[in-house]
Amino acid sequence: MPVEQGYLLKVLCLLAGYAFGCFLTAEIVARCLAGVAVRSVGNGEPNVENIARRLGKAAGLAVVAGDILKTVLACWFCYRLAAPELEHVAVLYGGVGAVLGHAFPVWRRGRGGYAALVAATWLVVYLPITGALCCLAGAVATIGTKRWVWGSVLAALLAIPVAFLQFGAQSGSGAVAVLFVLLWQCRTEIFPFGAGGTRSCRKKD
Repeated sequence: MPVEQGYLLKVLCLLAGYAFGCFLTAEIVARCLAGVAVRSVGNGEPNVENIARRLGKAAGLAVVAGDILKTVLACWFCYRLAAPELEHVAVLYGGVGAVLGHAFPVWRRGRGGYAALVAATWLVVYLPITGALCCLAGAVATIGTKRWVWGSVLAALLAIPVAFLQFGAQSGSGAVAVLFVLLWQCRTEIFPFGAGGTRSCRKKD
């Protein structure tokens, strides 16, 4: 495969994943159940906790299911688009794109949803066994610390050496990018002495 074609397919997978990620499930659930934008629901955050608290547990579960589904669809679409040429790399770029789209949707002013669930879903799809173990370690950390931020960051951190060892530097770099997205979203939780502030990463999405 020509080098130029490989680069083009990677960019297409990244953009396709980003497009899937931009569909914030919390926004869709809020509009379907309450008839308003998610900004008008509770604290206005597009996350599971806000939706479940204001619209009920079933609505919260719908957000979880939707975020998982859109990530799986992003990976599947990219694999179908470019797998003969890129193989597993198509899922790598599709998943990273989905994380970026969920965290920084192009159509929504300000921030998107917290990307931990999307990142975890991508890890399980991309690294079925080792990725699931990373997510399990993150879940244990969340339970132990009672802080969602530490579990999500730990899972993403553990995924970096795993991705490097399984598929090389390109995959490890993708895992690093996902970790930086989570760190950026949770910077005021991790570094409370810093200036500025956005969301609380105790909120699940």
